[in-house]
Amino acid sequence: MTTPSKLPAILIVDDVPANIRMLAACLHDSYTIHAAASGTDALALARRVAPELILLDVVMPDIDGYEVCRRLKAEAATADIPIIFVTANHAPEDEAHGLSLGAVDYLIKPVSPAVVRARVKNHLELRAARQALARQNEELLDAATLREDVDRIMRHDLKAPLTGIIGLPQIILDDGGLTDAQAMYLRLIEENGYKMLSMINLSLDLFKIERGTYRLNPEPVELVAMARRLFMEFSALAGPRNLTCRLTIDGREAGASDTVYLCGERLLLYTMLANCVKNALEASPAGGVVAVHLHPGEPTEVRVQNTGVVPPGMRERFFQKYATEGKMGGTGLGVYSTRLIAETHGGTVRMETSDETGRTTVFLSLPQGELRIGPDRNSGAAQVACGSGQV
Repeated sequence: MTTPSKLPAILIVDDVPANIRMLAACLHDSYTIHAAASGTDALALARRVAPELILLDVVMPDIDGYEVCRRLKAEAATADIPIIFVTANHAPEDEAHGLSLGAVDYLIKPVSPAVVRARVKNHLELRAARQALARQNEELLDAATLREDVDRIMRHDLKAPLTGIIGLPQIILDDGGLTDAQAMYLRLIEENGYKMLSMINLSLDLFKIERGTYRLNPEPVELVAMARRLFMEFSALAGPRNLTCRLTIDGREAGASDTVYLCGERLLLYTMLANCVKNALEASPAGGVVAVHLHPGEPTEVRVQNTGVVPPGMRERFFQKYATEGKMGGTGLGVYSTRLIAETHGGTVRMETSDETGRTTVFLSLPQGELRIGPDRNSGAAQVACGSGQV
C-alpha cells in the first residue's frame, strides 16, 4: 500500500471563524489546511509550518493583515511565501497598498469558491516554476564554476610537463654529437613546445579578458618584424594556393630597416594580428593578395586586406563569439578574440567588405602608447621603451 504524497500546506488567517470554514471547505480536498484567528497567531504559525501559500484577512483586532504581510516579507524564512489578501476592503488604494507590500493577489469578499481554488492553484504553480528556475540557475552557476576550475587546473597541469619538454632539446643539443637533421628536429620540438605554452598562457589571458579581470602589462612591440614573421609562419597556407603577401607602411612597401612600434603586450598583439592574417589567407581565392598596411601615429592603424568578400550572413555578426560560416573546422573565436584584444589595448576594430571591389579589410585602431625612443646609454644604439621615464 502506497502512502499518499504530502499535500501542499495552506494557511488561512481570519478573525471570523465562518470565513475560515468557508475557505477551508473549498480547499481541503487538495491541500493541508492550517488556520489562525489573529495576526499574532498567523506569524507564529507561518514560521512553524512554512505553508506553501497564505490567505490573509486585512481587518483583524490585534495586528492587521498589512502589517502581518510586511513582517513576513521582512523575514528570510517566510519572504518567499505567496500571500493572497482576502478582504472586504474594496477601494483601489487598498488593493494597491496590499500588492505594494508583496502580496501576489487581492480577493474581495464575498469570494467565489471556484475563484479561490483557481487563484490558489495558479499561484502555487507560479511559485513552483520560480523555485525550479532558481534551482536551474544554481545548477548552471555551479557548472560554470566547475568548468572554470577544471580549465584552471588543466592549464596548470599542462604547463608543468610542457616546461620540461621545452627544456630537454637544449640540453641534448649542448651535449653535441648530433647530425644536422637531428638538431633540426630538436629545434622544431622546442619551437612547437613554446607555441603550445603560448597557447595555454593565451587561453588563460582571454579567459580573464572576457571577465574584465585582465591587467595589461605593455612593452614596446615592433609590428613590421611581427608581420614578416607571420608571413613566414603561414607560408604553407599561402604557397599551395599561390597567394601573395604584402607589407606596406603609409602606402609604400616596407623596407628592410623600417620599424613601427607601439606599446602593448607582445603575445596578445601577435595573436590578434595572426588571427587577422590567417583569416585573410583562408578567405582569399587562389592567386589572391593578402596585405598588411601599417599607418603609424596616434592612434596607429593596422589594416589587413584580402581579396574575397565576407558572406552576407556573416557581416553583421563578424566579431561575435562563435560566429562562423562555410569554414571547415572554424570555431568563430579568432575574430572574436581579435576584438577582445584590441579593446583591451584601448583600441577598436571594424570590418568592411565590398562586392564591388571584391575585397575585405579589417581595420585595427590601436593607441601608440607612451613610447620613448633614444640611444642606449651603454651601446649608443637606438632604444625603445614604454612609459614616462628617461630612456
